Amino acid sequence: NPAKDVIDLHRILFGKFIGNAVSLVMVGYYFILALTVFRGYIEIIQVWMFPTLRTWILAFIFICIIYYTVSGGFRVLAGYCFFGVIFSMLLPLLLYFNIKYGHFIYVLPMLNHSIKDLLTSSKYSGIMFMGFEGLLIYFPFIKAPEKNVKWAHLGLFLVTLKYSVLTFVTLIYFSQGLLRHTYWPTLVMIKVIEFSLIARIEFIFICIWHMIIMPMLCLSVWSCTRILKRVTNLKPTLSLLPILIAIFIATLPFNDRVKIDWLGKNVAEIGFYFIYAYIPLLFILYLIRSKISQKKSKTIQAE
Repeated sequence: NPAKDVIDLHRILFGKFIGNAVSLVMVGYYFILALTVFRGYIEIIQVWMFPTLRTWILAFIFICIIYYTVSGGFRVLAGYCFFGVIFSMLLPLLLYFNIKYGHFIYVLPMLNHSIKDLLTSSKYSGIMFMGFEGLLIYFPFIKAPEKNVKWAHLGLFLVTLKYSVLTFVTLIYFSQGLLRHTYWPTLVMIKVIEFSLIARIEFIFICIWHMIIMPMLCLSVWSCTRILKRVTNLKPTLSLLPILIAIFIATLPFNDRVKIDWLGKNVAEIGFYFIYAYIPLLFILYLIRSKISQKKSKTIQAE
């Protein structure tokens, strides 16, 4: 049903009380997802651009931007996401300069990894793909979703292609040993690009990256406010500020690379099970319930 979201699905499957409780747990999921992306981007700015700038200053600046964007409503978010997609598509073009420095021998031998190795790597790299599950919340806002399926699949294909190209170029540019000890390999590769008028092009890239990660941040925060509105009837204007304050406070304890890395790995693992276990489980439970309902209706009609 295009007019229903995952909150309605929870109520259908688990009842109103338990369904609302499960929906509130999802607030925590979107919260930690926003926190991880938020703290990770601040760390990049601190390491690459402003090493002496305090975390709370950058956090406060970005919190203000998020508040302004989310308080503007879903239309503003949609526009932000549009420009985020446009800027993200420029990334593979920049990687052209790295291909001529690559060594294709680095990707050999191929097909020598077990299924377990592939699943383990996908679990920890899944945070790159997280965020699309916000569709469970904003699906009712999509106009005529049944007519836009092909565009959704096209978008999925382009995103998959983009990350595949990025991964391939990274693998041929870095040796396995060097890649294991390199943080932010994409930024390291961008440093290869040189222009006579620009000394540090990675600064421009980091600023552009703001337009790519900010839509995911804002959508996660908006999803928190939307769930709270549906479950508790709390207006988004009242819940938005406390959520942002909580993100601001939660950002401060993660003040070194070890803690930030711990946060990213744990959130990636939570997201892995949410996407590949919980969402399919909801689908299976809904199919079972639908079949049971159909049998009951046929029995009643027969009587």
